[in-house]
Amino acid sequence: MGGPNGGDGGKGGDIWLVADHNVASLLAFRDHPHRRAQDGVHGKGKDLHGRRGASMEITVPEGTVVKDLYTGEVHAELLHHGDRWLAAAGGRGGRGNARFLSNRRRAPSFAEQGEHGEERWLRLEMQLMADVALVGFPNVGKSTLISVVSAAKPKIANYPFTTLEPNLGVVRVDADTEFVMADIPGLIEGASEGRGLGHQFLRHVERARVLCLLVDLVGDDGVSPEEQIRILLYELGEYRPELLERPRVIVGTKADVVQPEDLVEIGWSYPVISSVTGHGVRDLVGSLASLVHEARIAIEHQPGVVVLRPEARGAVVERIGDGEFRLIGRDVERVVALNDVTTPEALAYIDARLERLGVPRMLQRAGAVEGDVIWIGEFSFDYRPGM
Repeated sequence: MGGPNGGDGGKGGDIWLVADHNVASLLAFRDHPHRRAQDGVHGKGKDLHGRRGASMEITVPEGTVVKDLYTGEVHAELLHHGDRWLAAAGGRGGRGNARFLSNRRRAPSFAEQGEHGEERWLRLEMQLMADVALVGFPNVGKSTLISVVSAAKPKIANYPFTTLEPNLGVVRVDADTEFVMADIPGLIEGASEGRGLGHQFLRHVERARVLCLLVDLVGDDGVSPEEQIRILLYELGEYRPELLERPRVIVGTKADVVQPEDLVEIGWSYPVISSVTGHGVRDLVGSLASLVHEARIAIEHQPGVVVLRPEARGAVVERIGDGEFRLIGRDVERVVALNDVTTPEALAYIDARLERLGVPRMLQRAGAVEGDVIWIGEFSFDYRPGM
């Protein structure tokens, strides 16, 4: 009837994570955590190839860190708008029987199966992308300050831990100068060890270019200003030592309720502000803008780093038990995954492919003897020398 005419199957769709400045949070994954790209279409007779599955692009906020759910390994950091990462590759479509026509095989009765697409569980974490991070004890006045210098409207009250989620505000100095300020929820002693909500708070400081340490000059909790500075620097250093190398400004708050002689008595040598009266706020914003400008210039001139993770190919033999070996490698696993192992003709084709990959020699060198069980993926066979 004219020979084989089976067409190839279509490749499955890929899944991409793409950073988008229009996306503000990862809440969409709370109610819809599973994503699946479209399957490829089966090949048909008359050499009709199947259609490729549509790929899926999932938008995430800038600053999203992608980690393996189980190992914690960082796979990607999507920092800027347009950054993209291949989260799961679609499986390759199987070749139809027309592809196996040769002078020796005039009527191939087998075809490749479609390859399974990648499946993985990922943990997505969003780190705030702020130029300035306000760091200080609870109720030190961070929320009040950010509400004064930006359009942010955080919840403000006179009790500890009013702020349970970071707030972002854009501070505009003039027509050409602006920066993003983050109101980081208050730290307490032991935060670097996870006390309270320490790690959840501290991780938002990691990407800030400049740190602004706010110190309560009144000391309502009985912690002196100098002790507050010591604790804040200690917790930052314990969490990430490199945070101590960031440009920082230390400033005293609530100057409107502190007398000048009290500042002299405690030996205070840093700037002071009052978010209520506006005293010192303009100068503080100017200092922060200068530090942010310098930090941006330094980052722009740093050479970029490209990490290449080449795809593992070929085959590796691994002993997994007494009389059992496993062949690992994309090439050798594909030989079995894509081919029909239920027909003699397909099995002969698999044997020929494995021989071309050098598998018999590798098994012999690994110490395999007749009767040992050889695993390739979910497929196993008894080893016979000279196979």
